[in-house]
Amino acid sequence: QLQLVESGGGLVQPGGSLRLSCAASGFNFDYYAIGWFRQAPGKEREGISCISGGGFAKAAGSVKDRFSISKDNAKKTVYLQMNSLKPEDTGIYYCARGRSFAPCELGAQALYDVWGQGTQVTVSS
Repeated sequence: QLQLVESGGGLVQPGGSLRLSCAASGFNFDYYAIGWFRQAPGKEREGISCISGGGFAKAAGSVKDRFSISKDNAKKTVYLQMNSLKPEDTGIYYCARGRSFAPCELGAQALYDVWGQGTQVTVSS
């Protein structure tokens, strides 16, 4: 069964850190890009960061100096390390499966075909 499961969200104070995990199952994880997306309250879902099957990463301008993405093929897991969190980082964070044997794309959500259920991140004092 194709599945992505996010974890690691929670409540954190501004300036704090969280690490999100996206655990994959049911497909050949090594070949596929995985993306992280965020939906803030009242806003459209946006691409945050992604990593290709080969390990090439991209990040949105708003987070590139604070967030980093990585993958562990043995654990079939992609991580999103989030540092220096701001209140505007609050939202539901989703991971999704992108294309195989291709670069990942942040601006084309239609290229992502399997989505997790999301994990809530709240940045507040």
